[in-house]
Amino acid sequence: MLFVHSLTGLSLTSIGAGLTIAGLCALAFMPIAGVLIDRFSGRRVLIGVLALRAAGFAAYPFADSYPAFLVIALVVAVGMWASSPSQHALIGDIAQGAERDRLLAWDRSLRNAGMGFGSLAAAGMLAWNGSAGFIGAAVVLAAVFAVAAVLVARIPAVHGRAGAAEGTGGGYRQVLADRPYLLITAANFLIAFGYTTQAIALPIFLTRDVGIPDALAGAVFALNTVMVAALGVPVARLTLRGRRTRTAAFGAFVFALSFAAFAALPRFFSGAGAVVAVLAVAVLYTAGELIHSAPSQGLSVQAAPDHLRGRYLATYQLSWSVCRTIAPALLGFLLDAGRWHLWTVLALMVLTGAAILLYAERVLPAHVVSSTRKAPAAAREVMT
Repeated sequence: MLFVHSLTGLSLTSIGAGLTIAGLCALAFMPIAGVLIDRFSGRRVLIGVLALRAAGFAAYPFADSYPAFLVIALVVAVGMWASSPSQHALIGDIAQGAERDRLLAWDRSLRNAGMGFGSLAAAGMLAWNGSAGFIGAAVVLAAVFAVAAVLVARIPAVHGRAGAAEGTGGGYRQVLADRPYLLITAANFLIAFGYTTQAIALPIFLTRDVGIPDALAGAVFALNTVMVAALGVPVARLTLRGRRTRTAAFGAFVFALSFAAFAALPRFFSGAGAVVAVLAVAVLYTAGELIHSAPSQGLSVQAAPDHLRGRYLATYQLSWSVCRTIAPALLGFLLDAGRWHLWTVLALMVLTGAAILLYAERVLPAHVVSSTRKAPAAAREVMT
């Protein structure tokens, strides 16, 4: 928002509305992304969406009007939403079973490390005078995504994977008829609000209701980023020993405990004690994220059949995308409603998601629930 405002002089309200519109329109492309992944493979689609994001950021410095800004924002949003299912489909193509879980864990850890580095880079960018820092950031991001596309292109293709969905039938009708997969998707939609809270609602709650300084509110994000980047892979190894559904549900339960602790902060802590308490609760919150993220992501990939993996993962990605689209409005309403409303509603949502996961365990295949169980031969087959 600051970038576009600096270059175009548009109001922050109009820019925010434009980003929301672009995000909503991008959601309509998700089913198409799923079809493309099944037709051409996750590897090829990931190369395409990374190139799309590179082109979008390269074009941002030329967004000298509102229509131009909207078009570029839509291009970037489509690339952003389509990156996750295509990357996870690629991991599903090149690995199986527990190895998939390990690659997904590395993906999460490296992404969080990149987010932390990007936050530091953004701070440096804002220190530059005028729009030079913004333009420099756009150019660097365009180059970074272009390099990422080249790196993915160097990954050997899984022969016979492209077009694997042809002739198998089903399509999105099969996805919508797959009740167990819809259950884990619905559970993820509810639990995803726990993730969005950190960036949207928590800074306001900590500064307004707990009374800690603005700078220290950012320390919670930094702590979370460092912990997930450093501990994501080791914790994932531990979670692989149990059932994915139960471990993910336990992570959601830890989320709910942290929400209860956050709600209690204004009542029991103030001053320097509040800062220590906030960091302690932030550790508990991050523990919930670490415990939940690995098995839940594993469920989404393992439960997707090979020939329709793109459509399945695109559907699962909608649970994240829709959550992130409506979360600002919902969390803003709850923040205005009162101190306890936000944390009570969030706790109920994640606990409901946990309950759905436990119910889904009864109808999911054994190899999806547990990483120690092998898939049937038909499901394990990889074309070479």
